[in-house]
Amino acid sequence: MAVRVAERLGGEVISVDSMQVYRGMDIGTAKPTTVERRGIPHHLIDVAEPEEVFTVAEFRRQGRALMDSSGKTLVIAGGSGLHFRALVDPMSFAPSDPAVRTELEAMDDQRLVSELLQADASAAEQVDLANRRRVIRAVEILRLTGETPSGRASTAEAEMLRRYEAEIPFRAVGLDPGADLEERVPRRLDEMRSGGLVEEVRKLRDRMGPTARAAVGYREVLSHIAGEIDLDTAFEQAARNTMQLARRQRTWFQRDPRVRWIPWVADPDDLTERALEVLD
Repeated sequence: MAVRVAERLGGEVISVDSMQVYRGMDIGTAKPTTVERRGIPHHLIDVAEPEEVFTVAEFRRQGRALMDSSGKTLVIAGGSGLHFRALVDPMSFAPSDPAVRTELEAMDDQRLVSELLQADASAAEQVDLANRRRVIRAVEILRLTGETPSGRASTAEAEMLRRYEAEIPFRAVGLDPGADLEERVPRRLDEMRSGGLVEEVRKLRDRMGPTARAAVGYREVLSHIAGEIDLDTAFEQAARNTMQLARRQRTWFQRDPRVRWIPWVADPDDLTERALEVLD
């Protein structure tokens, strides 16, 4: 539908899929093929090697540079709510340091939480202290900048984000997949399986960095290739994890009052017309 809208508006597509940025990760990310793109330029696809840790900050940097220089109507499409907001909303990113991160990852959860709470007694209001990854990131920011979670949450930028105040004006349409999502997810994974996903993962596995390896579909197949689970179990787990991801994505976007929702219909022309009515 993004391609059809871009055709009608004389525009180009920006993908905000967090994993389609990686070259070679084609089948498991449902990356649009050359035929599916129908001659419409697509951006922020195939911009990184699977070894790289392609951060949201780098995604924003490249995406904003494109948006600043393009004279075209840009159709942003994809799944990652964070990457979408990084393009259109005020969102700065604290620095990161591999050496500090390595040191923190060697610490146990209790020490990490203790360090964070000593600096910010109200940190639990901003950071899920049961989420080790988020705690590590909060302590990393604390060590590198001195900023606490509570302090970062009280900035003007944070307030704009809470109010959904965009830096770049846009109109957004959301597609409600309806009740048959639980049937469509396993069906699509079956298509990926028969389309060569296992072979794709096997080919890439020695080149995949931590971000790429964490992608839904890839991490389960990697477990199968490592001999930890059988292939059917891998795809059953991938289906469950995809549904969980879909629910999180839906919740994220439904919180955004700027998104106008339309029901999914099978006729692509009808669907495009409904979307254009919202975008007009």
